[in-house]
Amino acid sequence: MSSPALAVVRRTRMDSWVLLSTALLLALLGSLVLGSNQVAPDVVLRALLDPGADIDAVVWGSRIPRTLLGLLVGACLGVAGALMQGQTGNPLADPGLFGVSSGASLAVVLGAHLLGFNSMTASMMAMGGALVASVLVFGIATLSRDLANPVPLAIAGTAVTALLNAVISFLVLTNASSLEVYRVWVVGSLGGRALDSLPPALVLALAGLLLAFANARSLNSLTLGTELAQGLGETLWRARLVGLGAITLTTAAAVALAGPVGFIGLTAPHAARALVGGDHFRLLPASGLVGAVTLLVCDTVGRVIGGGQAEVPVGVVLATLGGVAFIAIVRRTKLAAL
Repeated sequence: MSSPALAVVRRTRMDSWVLLSTALLLALLGSLVLGSNQVAPDVVLRALLDPGADIDAVVWGSRIPRTLLGLLVGACLGVAGALMQGQTGNPLADPGLFGVSSGASLAVVLGAHLLGFNSMTASMMAMGGALVASVLVFGIATLSRDLANPVPLAIAGTAVTALLNAVISFLVLTNASSLEVYRVWVVGSLGGRALDSLPPALVLALAGLLLAFANARSLNSLTLGTELAQGLGETLWRARLVGLGAITLTTAAAVALAGPVGFIGLTAPHAARALVGGDHFRLLPASGLVGAVTLLVCDTVGRVIGGGQAEVPVGVVLATLGGVAFIAIVRRTKLAAL
């Protein structure tokens, strides 16, 4: 590539990072300033700079916690989606394919059924269920003795997800209290979540993000094909294991904090890929930024359109907007190969 062309590419990529950073800043400001309670921006600013005012219950008690949750959850799901698509070579792959979301949901339902937990206090149960489900998927996939191939992992994830969803359906249809908890949990929301689960979820998320970036070089090799990747010195089973660990940890942290939020892991990597290209050293952080922006914007929209009444959960807003994005992705045949 000639120097002028290389300079154009670099300038374009720099513009993309500026765009993503600006979008994230605006999403953060919107999440703090806008909501179901009408609070003037200058009042919010004073509350941020001088804690102790009456408005603190809204700003520090609600908007700042859910903004931080949205930032972490969105980033985790965006990175997990890019990992999942890179590992499977499937542009329609989603982090939930490994059964993580279903495992978390089943744990919440079991907590309500056996221990009387409600959806706001079941975060630790969800985290444990997500991890157990992913270990089960990995254990089944290892029976094929071919972890270099992503197909056994995908098949095992699909089978385990179907089994867990069947158990969930049985429990919620036979127990009214479980159904009520599951009904609130399954839509995905940042509102009213217990922050006592934030420290352990943050540990999982950081560990998962570190594994994700450790997996970036292997993912770049896998895009060339498994045979060529092996020729370049990649140990495929190790690349799969590191990728699976990263997907599990980041998705488990996100699901534990906000419930099974969909579509971000599917759509964020495509938007990021269009902005920064397919190199996973750039794609992973860009997907995290797109995921964070998307979740914060959709959460803010849900709060605003709800007015002073019950807010619209972010999972519902995402499902509505994500359905349109999903159709657009399917119609773009050039995305069939990553």
